[in-house]
Amino acid sequence: MTIKMKELPELERPYEKLEWYGQESLSNAELLAIIIKTGTKEETAVQLAQKILNLSNDTIDGINFLRNISIEDLMQIKGIGKVKAIQLKAVGELASRMSKPTNCKKAKIKKPEDLAKILMEELRFEQKEILKIVILNNKNEILKIKDISVRRK
Repeated sequence: MTIKMKELPELERPYEKLEWYGQESLSNAELLAIIIKTGTKEETAVQLAQKILNLSNDTIDGINFLRNISIEDLMQIKGIGKVKAIQLKAVGELASRMSKPTNCKKAKIKKPEDLAKILMEELRFEQKEILKIVILNNKNEILKIKDISVRRK
C-alpha cells in the first residue's frame, strides 16, 4: 500500500511546500507533480513525476529532455495519459519560449559576443542545426532575426 499525498505531513506536500518555502525549495519531481496534479491508486503524483525524470539517460542535460521527448513516450508511464503528456509538453514549450529573447529589437551589436549572448539561451538545447540571419540597421541595431534553415543533426 502506497502512502497518499493527503497522508503526508502538510509541509511535505508539493503545493504547500511551494506556498510556504517558495518554488526554489521543490525538487524537479515535486514541480512536475504539481503540473500532473494526480497520481494513480498505486503511486502519488511525485512518484509518477520521478518515473518521468527517470526516462532521461543524460544526467548532464537534466530535465531538459522534456523539451524533446514525445507524447507517446510519456504515455508509456502508467498514470500519464494523453492530457497529462500534452500538459508536460506545453510546459516544456513555455520554458523554451521563456528563454528566447523578447526585447532584442534595437539591441546594438558591437562585437560577435553581443549576438552570442542574445541567441545562446534560445539555442542551447536544440537538437537540430539552425541557420539564422540577423538583419541590422546602419547603427548595428537588430531589426529582425529569422531562421533560414533547420536541419536535424
